[in-house]
Parts: sequence; structure tokens; C-alpha cells
Amino acid sequence: MSHDYRPGDVLLLKCPFAETAVTGVTRYHVSVRCPWLEVDPQAENISWNGQRALPTPAALEWEIFRTEPAEASLKPGDTCLVGISATVVHVQAVHRFDPPLVTGMLPRPASYVEVLRQGETHDPDLEDQGYTIDPAGGEAIRIELFFRPYAFLELGDEVADRNGRAWRFDAAWDWYPFDGEQSGTPAWPLTLLFRHGEPTPKEAEAVARATAVGSHASLRP
Repeated sequence: MSHDYRPGDVLLLKCPFAETAVTGVTRYHVSVRCPWLEVDPQAENISWNGQRALPTPAALEWEIFRTEPAEASLKPGDTCLVGISATVVHVQAVHRFDPPLVTGMLPRPASYVEVLRQGETHDPDLEDQGYTIDPAGGEAIRIELFFRPYAFLELGDEVADRNGRAWRFDAAWDWYPFDGEQSGTPAWPLTLLFRHGEPTPKEAEAVARATAVGSHASLRP
């Protein structure tokens, strides 16, 4: 499994359900013991109690981890399962940490992938819209790359479009036009101008072939 995800990727997430115990219940959340992560004894000024709070329907929160039976039916002391049913998400951002981030949990994450639910677009006015996962963490999340827009380009590639405009590819929906005009999107077909230097004929031909038909808009999942 590759951890080299990038904005625009569409992922399929799963996590086998594991048995755990319910430690607390409120109207909005059910707390369970986390069956995968450990407390970080060397984390300074950060204390984690080994539990995970999952929202009930009343909380109106998006959470990919769910319980079986459902949260609303549980009470303290119950035994339940917690995991992720097959869920499609798309990547909004990727955050990397060097050294790994101290969260109070082990293992310490070296990266977070911030995802949005399927069909949802980023809203800058919503502070907690995204959900973060550690692709190499202790939670047994299985991640499948379902779809990658512009899979034939690498981050930082420079191309010229059909109208002669030059662009730098920063992510599927994040293009930098060199002419300073911030409007529009690249018009296919594309010509590869730069990839870590002058592109090879094979690299240039692959981009030309991939964009011979279709459009930028046609790649949106």
C-alpha cells in the first residue's frame, strides 16, 4: 500500500471491526476503548485516556469509525464492535510531520491525510469539515486508491495547454498559470514542458496521449 497520496485522490477506506468495551455514553457521544492505539508515555503536556468518542445521530457529526450495534443503542459496560464499513472519500490535503507529531497516542503520525466525504466540496467557512487519518498508523485502516485525477502528471510538472497558456500542476484542482491570470483551467490537449528538467520523449508522449480527448472538467469524480 502506497502512502504517497495527494489532493484529488479518491480513496476507498475499510477497517475490520474489532471488539471493544463501552466506557461512557452521553446524548451526543459514545466512548469506547480504542483497540488499536497505545498511550504515549513520553508525550509531554498531552494526556490521552485510551478512549475514542464516537458521535450519536444527535451530534450531526461525520465519523468514519462506527459501532455495531449502533451507538444510540449502547450503554456503559456493553461490549461492541468498532471499525469502518467500506467508505469512499476524497483527499483534500496531505500534511507531513518531521519529526512525527506528538498526539499522546502511539504510533506517532508522520503524516495525516485530510479527507472529505464522497461528493462534498471544500467549504472554507466550515472549520471542522474534513476528517484526518494516519495512512501508516496503528489503526488497521485499509486504504485503496480508487481514482487519481491526472495520474499521468507528477506534482510540479509544467505544461502548455491548447491555447498556449503555461501552467504548473500542483494538484488535481490546484493549477498555477504562469501568465498571472487566475481565471480558467487548462484546455486539453496538454504538452509536457518540464518534469525535473526536460521531459523524456516517452513522458511527453504519455501526457499528450492522455489528454488527446476529454477535458479538465471530465476528470472530476
